[in-house]
Amino acid sequence: MRNEKGFTLIEIVAVLVILGILAAVAVPKYMDVASQAKISAAKAEVAEMKSSLNMAYGKYFMSNGSMPTGGSQVIATAGLTSGSAVDIGTAPDIWNVTLTGSGTNVLIKVNSYGADANEEYTATGTWIMPQ
Repeated sequence: MRNEKGFTLIEIVAVLVILGILAAVAVPKYMDVASQAKISAAKAEVAEMKSSLNMAYGKYFMSNGSMPTGGSQVIATAGLTSGSAVDIGTAPDIWNVTLTGSGTNVLIKVNSYGADANEEYTATGTWIMPQ
């Protein structure tokens, strides 16, 4: 009997308790990290929309030889409609983007629903037309 090798019941229980504690601590941390990643992705989508508006502004200027007079002209040059929501991206990251031109500003609103359809990720920003 002295040469038998293996783990005792107490050792196995101790390992299971340690794994349970690690899982109880790690899972909520992981969920928080995933949520923060979606929030950061929404903010990145706002930045992407600002970049698209900058490109549309340049395109309008080059095509017409003059600066656009309002944000709605820049939105139209980008191929979008002011005030209308557009879905951008592919599943699972489909972003609903609304651009609203008001004078020389464009309000950008981006939202997406989480995988469980109960959690919404939203970010907003304002693009200001160069003078």
